[in-house]
Amino acid sequence: MFARGAAQRLLEIRQAFRQIPQTSRSFSTALNYHLDSPDNNPDLPWEFTDANTEKVKEILSHYPSNYKQSAVIPLLDLAQQQHGGWLPVSAINAVAKIIEVAPIRVYEVVTFYSMFNRSKVGKYHLLVCGTTPCMIRGSREIEDALLKHLGVKRNEVTKDGMFSVGEMECMGCCVNAPMITVADYSNGSLGYTYNYFEDVTPKRVVEIVEMLRRGEKPLRGTQNHQRINCGPEGGNTTLLSEPMPPPCRDLDAC
Repeated sequence: MFARGAAQRLLEIRQAFRQIPQTSRSFSTALNYHLDSPDNNPDLPWEFTDANTEKVKEILSHYPSNYKQSAVIPLLDLAQQQHGGWLPVSAINAVAKIIEVAPIRVYEVVTFYSMFNRSKVGKYHLLVCGTTPCMIRGSREIEDALLKHLGVKRNEVTKDGMFSVGEMECMGCCVNAPMITVADYSNGSLGYTYNYFEDVTPKRVVEIVEMLRRGEKPLRGTQNHQRINCGPEGGNTTLLSEPMPPPCRDLDAC
């Protein structure tokens, strides 16, 4: 009786999934595979610039010659910087050739890590932290303010190509929540920066966007002027003296 009921329930679930429109099913797997397009296909030539070729050699020098594949992440990062913040499939293939592995091994890395973008982003790619501490402190309002001000949806690029907005999970600075990161691809790999802006408000993130639009460099770190780095407002109230060394060893002798 129980087995018959379970089988019937399983059949109902399968039928429900079959009724989901194909577009929804395709969208749900959009991050897992590549579809050729006029500006992103393996027939388009791609190679590192002369300057970045020297950086490639320097990166590879950190690893034994028989472990070139260990350089896959820094090489992909360099390729993404050079290509304006995203990785076309031809760049992925170029990295695979350099580290002498099958392209699928590099695709696996690119599709696993959210830091790698496989579609175009703005010259300034704004990432809003969406993990619990930031969400409790208003990250949804931060994102809404950015999207409304820029007139885009999440992961869309503004018409002038300047800005895009995405989400990132845990930027590792929960004490200064909420926060955003700005990946600056405006000058390619030569001037690439990746800066945190912490203790932000909806008003402040809009101000940061307009400063970037004018070519200014907003002050990174906490945007709360009553704090120093991750310290409390008004300054420390404890741990005001120099810390005592551990009694078990002589640090000066190290």
